[in-house]
Amino acid sequence: MKIRLGLLLTLLFSVVSTAPLSASGERYALVIGNAKYPDADAPLKEPINDARDIADELKRDGFTVETGENLTGDNMRRAIERLYAKLTPGSVALVFFSGFGIQSNRQSYMMPVDAQIWSEADVRHDGFSLETILGEFNSRGAGVKIALIDASRRNPYERRFRTFSAGLAPVIAPNGSLVMYSAALSSVISDNGGDHSLFVQELLKEIRVPDLMAEETLNRTRVGVTRASRGEQVPWISSSLAEDFSFIPGATGNRPTVAALQPAPPLESPPPARVELPPPARVDNSPPPPPPPTVERPADKPQLAFADDPTIKNLTQKLEANPDDASALYRRGQVYASKGAYSLAIKDFDDTIRLNPKDVEALNNRCWTRAVVGDLQAALKDCNEALRLRPNFVDALDSRGLVNLKSGLTKNAITDFDAALRINPRLTSSLYGRGLAKQRSGSISEGNLDIANAKAMDPNIVQEFDSFGVR
Repeated sequence: MKIRLGLLLTLLFSVVSTAPLSASGERYALVIGNAKYPDADAPLKEPINDARDIADELKRDGFTVETGENLTGDNMRRAIERLYAKLTPGSVALVFFSGFGIQSNRQSYMMPVDAQIWSEADVRHDGFSLETILGEFNSRGAGVKIALIDASRRNPYERRFRTFSAGLAPVIAPNGSLVMYSAALSSVISDNGGDHSLFVQELLKEIRVPDLMAEETLNRTRVGVTRASRGEQVPWISSSLAEDFSFIPGATGNRPTVAALQPAPPLESPPPARVELPPPARVDNSPPPPPPPTVERPADKPQLAFADDPTIKNLTQKLEANPDDASALYRRGQVYASKGAYSLAIKDFDDTIRLNPKDVEALNNRCWTRAVVGDLQAALKDCNEALRLRPNFVDALDSRGLVNLKSGLTKNAITDFDAALRINPRLTSSLYGRGLAKQRSGSISEGNLDIANAKAMDPNIVQEFDSFGVR
Protein backbone atom coordinates (compact mmCIF):
# COMPACT_ATOMS: atom_id res chain seq x y z
CA MET A 1 0.00 0.00 0.00
CA LYS A 2 1.16 3.51 -0.78
CA ILE A 3 1.15 6.41 1.66
CA ARG A 4 -1.24 8.87 0.03
CA LEU A 5 -2.75 10.58 3.07
CA GLY A 6 -1.18 13.96 2.58
CA LEU A 7 -2.29 14.05 -1.01
CA LEU A 8 -5.85 13.14 -0.18
CA LEU A 9 -6.21 15.64 2.62
CA THR A 10 -4.86 18.39 0.38
CA LEU A 11 -7.46 17.69 -2.25
CA LEU A 12 -10.33 17.65 0.17
CA PHE A 13 -9.42 20.83 1.95
CA SER A 14 -8.69 22.59 -1.32
CA VAL A 15 -12.19 21.75 -2.49
CA VAL A 16 -13.61 23.30 0.65
CA SER A 17 -11.63 26.50 0.28
CA THR A 18 -12.21 27.04 -3.43
CA ALA A 19 -15.81 25.86 -3.92
CA PRO A 20 -18.98 25.30 -1.95
CA LEU A 21 -19.23 21.93 -0.26
CA SER A 22 -21.15 19.38 -2.28
CA ALA A 23 -22.83 16.26 -0.97
CA SER A 24 -20.01 14.18 -2.39
CA GLY A 25 -17.26 16.33 -0.88
CA GLU A 26 -18.47 17.03 2.64
CA ARG A 27 -16.22 16.08 5.51
CA TYR A 28 -17.34 14.72 8.84
CA ALA A 29 -15.40 13.97 11.99
CA LEU A 30 -16.10 12.29 15.29
CA VAL A 31 -13.65 13.36 18.01
CA ILE A 32 -13.66 11.43 21.30
CA GLY A 33 -11.68 12.12 24.46
CA ASN A 34 -12.15 9.50 27.21
CA ALA A 35 -10.36 10.31 30.45
CA LYS A 36 -12.45 9.13 33.41
CA TYR A 37 -12.13 5.35 33.50
CA PRO A 38 -13.31 4.06 36.91
CA ASP A 39 -10.83 1.18 36.73
CA ALA A 40 -7.85 3.53 36.37
CA ASP A 41 -6.07 4.92 39.41
CA ALA A 42 -6.83 8.48 38.32
CA PRO A 43 -8.39 10.29 35.35
CA LEU A 44 -6.13 10.77 32.36
CA LYS A 45 -4.99 14.38 32.02
CA GLU A 46 -4.59 14.64 28.27
CA PRO A 47 -7.58 13.24 26.31
CA ILE A 48 -10.16 15.95 26.97
CA ASN A 49 -7.90 18.89 26.12
CA ASP A 50 -6.49 17.05 23.11
CA ALA A 51 -9.95 16.21 21.78
CA ARG A 52 -11.12 19.80 22.12
CA ASP A 53 -8.07 21.18 20.33
CA ILE A 54 -8.33 18.63 17.51
CA ALA A 55 -12.05 19.38 17.14
CA ASP A 56 -11.39 23.14 16.92
CA GLU A 57 -8.74 22.65 14.27
CA LEU A 58 -10.88 20.34 12.16
CA LYS A 59 -13.76 22.82 12.31
CA ARG A 60 -11.45 25.53 11.01
CA ASP A 61 -10.45 23.16 8.21
CA GLY A 62 -14.01 22.61 7.05
CA PHE A 63 -15.10 19.49 8.92
CA THR A 64 -18.51 19.09 10.52
CA VAL A 65 -17.40 17.84 13.92
CA GLU A 66 -19.15 16.02 16.75
CA THR A 67 -17.15 15.90 19.97
CA GLY A 68 -17.69 13.36 22.73
CA GLU A 69 -16.12 13.37 26.18
CA ASN A 70 -16.01 10.46 28.63
CA LEU A 71 -18.42 8.43 26.55
CA THR A 72 -19.98 5.23 27.80
CA GLY A 73 -20.40 2.29 25.46
CA ASP A 74 -23.97 3.24 24.57
CA ASN A 75 -23.01 6.85 23.92
CA MET A 76 -20.01 5.86 21.80
CA ARG A 77 -22.20 3.53 19.75
CA ARG A 78 -24.80 6.26 19.16
CA ALA A 79 -22.13 8.81 18.22
CA ILE A 80 -20.53 6.41 15.74
CA GLU A 81 -23.92 5.57 14.23
CA ARG A 82 -24.70 9.28 13.83
CA LEU A 83 -21.45 9.67 11.91
CA TYR A 84 -22.34 6.68 9.71
CA ALA A 85 -25.74 8.23 8.93
CA LYS A 86 -24.17 11.47 7.66
CA LEU A 87 -21.86 9.83 5.13
CA THR A 88 -22.58 9.97 1.43
CA PRO A 89 -20.62 8.72 -1.58
CA GLY A 90 -17.38 10.67 -1.92
CA SER A 91 -17.47 12.22 1.55
CA VAL A 92 -14.59 12.24 4.03
CA ALA A 93 -14.94 10.43 7.36
CA LEU A 94 -12.48 11.00 10.20
CA VAL A 95 -12.37 9.57 13.70
CA PHE A 96 -10.03 10.80 16.41
CA PHE A 97 -9.85 8.90 19.69
CA SER A 98 -7.82 9.57 22.82
CA GLY A 99 -8.16 7.22 25.77
CA PHE A 100 -7.42 3.56 26.39
CA GLY A 101 -7.06 1.11 23.51
CA ILE A 102 -6.57 -2.65 23.56
CA GLN A 103 -5.60 -5.11 20.85
CA SER A 104 -7.36 -8.44 20.69
CA ASN A 105 -7.06 -11.11 18.00
CA ARG A 106 -4.85 -8.68 16.06
CA GLN A 107 -7.47 -5.94 15.98
CA SER A 108 -7.41 -2.63 17.83
CA TYR A 109 -10.34 -1.62 20.03
CA MET A 110 -11.23 1.79 21.45
CA MET A 111 -12.60 1.49 24.98
CA PRO A 112 -15.56 3.42 26.44
CA VAL A 113 -15.28 4.65 30.00
CA ASP A 114 -17.69 2.02 31.37
CA ALA A 115 -15.99 -1.01 29.78
CA GLN A 116 -15.99 -4.08 32.02
CA ILE A 117 -12.89 -6.00 30.97
CA TRP A 118 -11.96 -9.28 32.60
CA SER A 119 -10.84 -11.25 29.57
CA GLU A 120 -10.03 -10.91 25.90
CA ALA A 121 -13.63 -11.77 25.00
CA ASP A 122 -14.80 -8.71 26.95
CA VAL A 123 -12.53 -6.49 24.85
CA ARG A 124 -14.40 -7.56 21.73
CA HIS A 125 -17.75 -7.19 23.47
CA ASP A 126 -17.31 -3.78 25.10
CA GLY A 127 -14.75 -2.15 22.79
CA PHE A 128 -15.14 -0.65 19.32
CA SER A 129 -13.08 -2.22 16.56
CA LEU A 130 -11.18 0.27 14.44
CA GLU A 131 -11.29 -2.10 11.46
CA THR A 132 -15.06 -2.41 11.76
CA ILE A 133 -15.50 1.37 11.83
CA LEU A 134 -13.28 1.92 8.79
CA GLY A 135 -15.09 -0.87 6.97
CA GLU A 136 -18.44 0.78 7.67
CA PHE A 137 -17.08 4.12 6.45
CA ASN A 138 -16.20 2.37 3.23
CA SER A 139 -19.56 0.62 2.84
CA ARG A 140 -21.28 4.00 3.26
CA GLY A 141 -19.31 5.30 0.29
CA ALA A 142 -16.77 7.54 2.02
CA GLY A 143 -13.96 8.29 -0.41
CA VAL A 144 -11.46 9.12 2.32
CA LYS A 145 -11.35 7.32 5.65
CA ILE A 146 -9.05 8.69 8.36
CA ALA A 147 -8.34 7.44 11.89
CA LEU A 148 -6.04 9.26 14.31
CA ILE A 149 -5.68 7.14 17.44
CA ASP A 150 -3.91 8.29 20.61
CA ALA A 151 -4.60 5.19 22.72
CA SER A 152 -1.28 3.35 23.10
CA ARG A 153 -1.40 3.60 26.88
CA ARG A 154 -0.86 0.90 29.49
CA ASN A 155 -4.49 0.21 30.29
CA PRO A 156 -5.89 -0.68 33.74
CA TYR A 157 -7.37 -4.01 32.64
CA GLU A 158 -4.25 -5.94 31.68
CA ARG A 159 -3.34 -7.56 34.98
CA ARG A 160 -6.81 -8.58 36.14
CA PHE A 161 -7.11 -12.10 34.93
CA ARG A 162 -5.46 -12.78 31.62
CA THR A 163 -2.63 -10.76 30.10
CA PHE A 164 -3.62 -8.75 27.06
CA SER A 165 -1.31 -7.86 24.22
CA ALA A 166 0.23 -4.46 24.78
CA GLY A 167 -0.42 -1.48 22.56
CA LEU A 168 -2.32 -1.53 19.28
CA ALA A 169 -2.33 -3.91 16.34
CA PRO A 170 -1.82 -3.25 12.62
CA VAL A 171 -5.08 -2.39 10.93
CA ILE A 172 -6.40 -4.03 7.77
CA ALA A 173 -8.26 -1.10 6.28
CA PRO A 174 -10.13 -0.64 2.98
CA ASN A 175 -8.62 1.29 0.10
CA GLY A 176 -8.68 5.03 0.61
CA SER A 177 -7.84 4.81 4.33
CA LEU A 178 -5.29 6.52 6.50
CA VAL A 179 -4.49 5.36 10.03
CA MET A 180 -2.03 6.91 12.44
CA TYR A 181 -1.25 5.66 15.94
CA SER A 182 0.55 7.77 18.52
CA ALA A 183 3.10 4.98 19.10
CA ALA A 184 4.60 1.96 17.38
CA LEU A 185 2.67 -1.28 17.05
CA SER A 186 2.38 -3.36 20.23
CA SER A 187 4.07 -0.69 22.32
CA VAL A 188 2.80 1.52 25.09
CA ILE A 189 3.71 5.01 26.21
CA SER A 190 3.15 6.99 29.38
CA ASP A 191 1.36 10.31 29.44
CA ASN A 192 3.84 13.15 29.83
CA GLY A 193 2.07 14.58 32.85
CA GLY A 194 0.97 17.73 31.04
CA ASP A 195 -2.37 18.88 29.73
CA HIS A 196 -1.70 17.74 26.15
CA SER A 197 -0.04 14.70 24.64
CA LEU A 198 3.18 15.02 22.69
CA PHE A 199 1.49 13.33 19.74
CA VAL A 200 -1.33 15.87 19.52
CA GLN A 201 1.03 18.81 20.05
CA GLU A 202 3.13 17.76 17.06
CA LEU A 203 0.11 16.81 14.95
CA LEU A 204 -1.56 20.20 15.42
CA LYS A 205 1.71 21.98 14.69
CA GLU A 206 2.04 20.25 11.33
CA ILE A 207 -1.66 20.39 10.38
CA ARG A 208 -1.49 24.18 10.64
CA VAL A 209 1.32 24.42 8.06
CA PRO A 210 -0.32 25.46 4.78
CA ASP A 211 0.26 23.75 1.45
CA LEU A 212 1.50 20.46 2.90
CA MET A 213 0.25 17.19 1.51
CA ALA A 214 -1.27 15.18 4.33
CA GLU A 215 1.28 12.39 4.00
CA GLU A 216 3.98 14.96 4.57
CA THR A 217 1.97 16.38 7.48
CA LEU A 218 1.86 13.02 9.21
CA ASN A 219 5.44 12.09 8.36
CA ARG A 220 6.59 15.39 9.85
CA THR A 221 4.45 14.65 12.91
CA ARG A 222 6.13 11.30 13.30
CA VAL A 223 9.58 12.86 12.99
CA GLY A 224 8.68 15.57 15.49
CA VAL A 225 7.38 13.11 18.08
CA THR A 226 10.36 10.81 17.61
CA ARG A 227 12.85 13.64 18.09
CA ALA A 228 11.03 15.21 21.03
CA SER A 229 10.85 11.85 22.82
CA ARG A 230 14.48 10.98 21.91
CA GLY A 231 13.30 7.89 20.11
CA GLU A 232 11.14 6.54 22.93
CA GLN A 233 7.89 7.22 21.04
CA VAL A 234 7.63 6.57 17.30
CA PRO A 235 4.15 6.98 15.79
CA TRP A 236 2.92 4.41 13.25
CA ILE A 237 1.29 5.24 9.92
CA SER A 238 -0.57 3.11 7.41
CA SER A 239 -2.20 4.48 4.29
CA SER A 240 -3.89 3.26 1.14
CA LEU A 241 -5.03 6.68 -0.07
CA ALA A 242 -5.27 7.28 -3.80
CA GLU A 243 -6.24 10.97 -3.88
CA ASP A 244 -4.51 14.27 -3.12
CA PHE A 245 -5.41 15.76 0.22
CA SER A 246 -4.11 18.59 2.41
CA PHE A 247 -5.33 19.79 5.77
CA ILE A 248 -4.79 23.43 4.73
CA PRO A 249 -4.63 24.22 0.98
CA GLY A 250 -2.27 26.84 -0.39
CA ALA A 251 -3.52 30.31 -1.14
CA THR A 252 -3.33 29.73 -4.88
CA GLY A 253 -5.11 26.41 -4.72
CA ASN A 254 -2.45 24.90 -7.01
CA ARG A 255 -1.50 21.32 -6.30
CA PRO A 256 -0.03 18.46 -8.30
CA THR A 257 -2.33 15.88 -9.82
CA VAL A 258 -2.32 12.29 -8.69
CA ALA A 259 -0.77 11.16 -11.98
CA ALA A 260 2.15 13.53 -11.54
CA LEU A 261 3.02 12.29 -8.10
CA GLN A 262 5.73 9.76 -7.45
CA PRO A 263 4.65 6.79 -5.30
CA ALA A 264 5.66 7.18 -1.69
CA PRO A 265 7.42 4.27 0.02
CA PRO A 266 5.08 2.26 2.22
CA LEU A 267 5.28 2.96 5.92
CA GLU A 268 3.11 0.10 7.02
CA SER A 269 4.88 -2.78 8.69
CA PRO A 270 4.57 -6.14 6.91
CA PRO A 271 1.91 -8.46 8.28
CA PRO A 272 3.13 -10.89 10.92
CA ALA A 273 4.14 -14.28 9.63
CA ARG A 274 1.88 -17.19 10.37
CA VAL A 275 3.08 -18.96 13.47
CA GLU A 276 3.36 -22.72 13.40
CA LEU A 277 2.19 -23.81 16.82
CA PRO A 278 3.08 -27.05 18.62
CA PRO A 279 0.51 -29.85 18.66
CA PRO A 280 -1.77 -30.00 21.71
CA ALA A 281 -0.22 -33.18 23.12
CA ARG A 282 3.52 -33.62 23.53
CA VAL A 283 5.80 -35.85 25.50
CA ASP A 284 8.68 -34.41 27.47
CA ASN A 285 11.54 -36.94 27.26
CA SER A 286 13.88 -35.03 29.52
CA PRO A 287 14.99 -36.65 32.78
CA PRO A 288 12.55 -36.07 35.63
CA PRO A 289 13.40 -32.65 37.13
CA PRO A 290 13.34 -31.93 40.83
CA PRO A 291 9.93 -30.80 42.07
CA PRO A 292 9.41 -27.11 41.26
CA PRO A 293 9.30 -24.76 44.22
CA THR A 294 5.81 -23.67 45.15
CA VAL A 295 4.18 -21.39 47.66
CA GLU A 296 1.01 -22.12 49.54
CA ARG A 297 -2.08 -20.75 47.84
CA PRO A 298 -4.33 -18.60 50.02
CA ALA A 299 -7.53 -20.33 51.10
CA ASP A 300 -10.39 -20.00 48.65
CA LYS A 301 -12.70 -17.20 49.70
CA PRO A 302 -16.32 -18.16 50.47
CA GLN A 303 -19.18 -16.88 48.36
CA LEU A 304 -20.54 -14.92 51.32
CA ALA A 305 -17.46 -12.68 51.18
CA PHE A 306 -18.67 -11.33 47.82
CA ALA A 307 -22.35 -10.95 48.62
CA ASP A 308 -22.12 -7.16 48.49
CA ASP A 309 -19.80 -6.91 45.50
CA PRO A 310 -21.89 -4.87 43.01
CA THR A 311 -20.67 -6.68 39.90
CA ILE A 312 -21.21 -10.15 41.37
CA LYS A 313 -24.54 -9.10 42.83
CA ASN A 314 -25.74 -7.87 39.43
CA LEU A 315 -24.59 -11.01 37.64
CA THR A 316 -26.16 -13.24 40.29
CA GLN A 317 -29.48 -11.44 39.84
CA LYS A 318 -29.28 -12.10 36.10
CA LEU A 319 -28.62 -15.78 36.75
CA GLU A 320 -31.52 -16.02 39.19
CA ALA A 321 -33.75 -14.78 36.38
CA ASN A 322 -32.10 -17.07 33.80
CA PRO A 323 -29.80 -19.83 35.13
CA ASP A 324 -28.67 -20.60 31.57
CA ASP A 325 -27.34 -17.12 30.86
CA ALA A 326 -23.91 -18.24 29.59
CA SER A 327 -22.57 -14.69 29.34
CA ALA A 328 -23.42 -13.93 32.97
CA LEU A 329 -21.98 -17.26 34.14
CA TYR A 330 -18.73 -16.65 32.28
CA ARG A 331 -18.40 -13.08 33.50
CA ARG A 332 -19.09 -14.03 37.11
CA GLY A 333 -16.50 -16.79 36.84
CA GLN A 334 -13.95 -14.23 35.72
CA VAL A 335 -14.78 -11.91 38.60
CA TYR A 336 -14.52 -14.74 41.12
CA ALA A 337 -11.16 -15.83 39.67
CA SER A 338 -9.78 -12.31 39.76
CA LYS A 339 -10.72 -12.07 43.44
CA GLY A 340 -9.20 -15.43 44.39
CA ALA A 341 -12.48 -17.35 44.72
CA TYR A 342 -11.17 -20.16 42.53
CA SER A 343 -13.67 -22.88 43.43
CA LEU A 344 -16.57 -20.58 42.66
CA ALA A 345 -14.89 -19.52 39.41
CA ILE A 346 -14.41 -23.12 38.29
CA LYS A 347 -18.05 -23.91 39.02
CA ASP A 348 -19.20 -21.02 36.84
CA PHE A 349 -16.82 -22.04 34.06
CA ASP A 350 -18.12 -25.61 34.38
CA ASP A 351 -21.66 -24.36 33.80
CA THR A 352 -20.55 -22.13 30.93
CA ILE A 353 -18.86 -25.05 29.17
CA ARG A 354 -21.88 -27.26 29.85
CA LEU A 355 -23.97 -24.78 27.88
CA ASN A 356 -21.34 -24.44 25.12
CA PRO A 357 -18.60 -27.10 25.06
CA LYS A 358 -16.76 -25.14 22.35
CA ASP A 359 -16.41 -21.92 24.36
CA VAL A 360 -12.63 -21.55 24.04
CA GLU A 361 -12.47 -18.54 26.36
CA ALA A 362 -14.17 -20.48 29.17
CA LEU A 363 -11.96 -23.53 28.51
CA ASN A 364 -8.84 -21.40 28.68
CA ASN A 365 -9.90 -19.58 31.82
CA ARG A 366 -10.84 -22.87 33.53
CA CYS A 367 -7.44 -24.22 32.49
CA TRP A 368 -5.73 -21.24 34.07
CA THR A 369 -7.79 -21.41 37.26
CA ARG A 370 -7.22 -25.15 37.62
CA ALA A 371 -3.51 -24.56 37.11
CA VAL A 372 -3.46 -22.03 39.93
CA VAL A 373 -5.17 -24.42 42.36
CA GLY A 374 -2.94 -27.34 41.30
CA ASP A 375 -5.44 -29.49 39.36
CA LEU A 376 -2.85 -29.85 36.63
CA GLN A 377 -4.12 -32.87 34.65
CA ALA A 378 -7.59 -31.36 34.29
CA ALA A 379 -6.03 -27.99 33.44
CA LEU A 380 -3.91 -29.55 30.68
CA LYS A 381 -6.99 -31.20 29.19
CA ASP A 382 -8.80 -27.84 29.09
CA CYS A 383 -5.89 -26.02 27.44
CA ASN A 384 -5.41 -28.77 24.86
CA GLU A 385 -9.09 -28.60 23.94
CA ALA A 386 -8.98 -24.79 23.67
CA LEU A 387 -5.97 -25.02 21.36
CA ARG A 388 -7.61 -27.75 19.30
CA LEU A 389 -10.57 -25.44 18.73
CA ARG A 390 -8.43 -22.32 18.19
CA PRO A 391 -4.82 -23.24 17.28
CA ASN A 392 -3.52 -19.65 17.36
CA PHE A 393 -4.99 -18.83 20.79
CA VAL A 394 -2.09 -17.10 22.50
CA ASP A 395 -3.70 -17.01 25.96
CA ALA A 396 -4.22 -20.77 25.93
CA LEU A 397 -0.56 -21.27 24.98
CA ASP A 398 0.41 -19.04 27.88
CA SER A 399 -1.91 -20.95 30.23
CA ARG A 400 -0.61 -24.32 29.08
CA GLY A 401 2.92 -23.08 29.61
CA LEU A 402 1.98 -22.37 33.24
CA VAL A 403 0.49 -25.87 33.57
CA ASN A 404 3.66 -27.48 32.23
CA LEU A 405 5.84 -25.25 34.40
CA LYS A 406 3.97 -26.25 37.55
CA SER A 407 4.08 -29.90 36.43
CA GLY A 408 7.88 -29.77 36.14
CA LEU A 409 7.79 -30.35 32.35
CA THR A 410 10.21 -27.55 31.58
CA LYS A 411 10.83 -28.40 27.92
CA ASN A 412 7.11 -28.43 27.22
CA ALA A 413 6.72 -25.16 29.12
CA ILE A 414 9.49 -23.50 27.07
CA THR A 415 7.88 -24.73 23.83
CA ASP A 416 4.52 -23.23 24.80
CA PHE A 417 5.99 -19.95 26.00
CA ASP A 418 8.13 -19.70 22.85
CA ALA A 419 5.03 -20.15 20.69
CA ALA A 420 3.13 -17.50 22.65
CA LEU A 421 6.01 -15.03 22.40
CA ARG A 422 6.29 -15.53 18.65
CA ILE A 423 2.72 -14.29 18.43
CA ASN A 424 3.14 -11.52 21.00
CA PRO A 425 6.76 -10.74 21.98
CA ARG A 426 5.58 -8.46 24.80
CA LEU A 427 3.54 -11.07 26.66
CA THR A 428 5.22 -10.65 30.04
CA SER A 429 3.69 -13.72 31.67
CA SER A 430 5.13 -15.96 28.94
CA LEU A 431 8.48 -14.16 29.07
CA TYR A 432 8.75 -14.56 32.85
CA GLY A 433 7.46 -18.13 32.74
CA ARG A 434 9.99 -19.03 30.06
CA GLY A 435 12.73 -17.52 32.20
CA LEU A 436 11.77 -19.73 35.14
CA ALA A 437 11.57 -22.79 32.89
CA LYS A 438 14.99 -22.07 31.41
CA GLN A 439 16.51 -21.66 34.87
CA ARG A 440 15.06 -25.01 35.94
CA SER A 441 16.33 -26.71 32.79
CA GLY A 442 19.87 -25.48 33.47
CA SER A 443 20.02 -22.45 31.13
CA ILE A 444 20.62 -20.05 33.98
CA SER A 445 21.91 -17.03 32.05
CA GLU A 446 19.16 -17.22 29.41
CA GLY A 447 16.54 -17.61 32.13
CA ASN A 448 17.91 -14.65 34.06
CA LEU A 449 17.72 -12.51 30.92
CA ASP A 450 14.07 -13.41 30.27
CA ILE A 451 13.17 -12.72 33.89
CA ALA A 452 14.99 -9.37 33.92
CA ASN A 453 13.23 -8.29 30.71
CA ALA A 454 9.84 -9.36 32.05
CA LYS A 455 10.37 -7.48 35.32
CA ALA A 456 11.42 -4.38 33.41
CA MET A 457 8.17 -4.53 31.41
CA ASP A 458 5.99 -5.33 34.43
CA PRO A 459 7.43 -4.95 37.95
CA ASN A 460 4.41 -6.83 39.37
CA ILE A 461 5.09 -10.03 37.44
CA VAL A 462 6.97 -11.71 40.32
CA GLN A 463 4.09 -11.12 42.71
CA GLU A 464 1.67 -12.42 40.08
CA PHE A 465 3.53 -15.71 39.71
CA ASP A 466 3.79 -16.00 43.49
CA SER A 467 -0.02 -15.91 43.56
CA PHE A 468 -0.02 -18.76 41.03
CA GLY A 469 2.08 -20.84 43.40
CA VAL A 470 5.25 -20.49 41.31
CA ARG A 471 8.60 -19.02 42.28
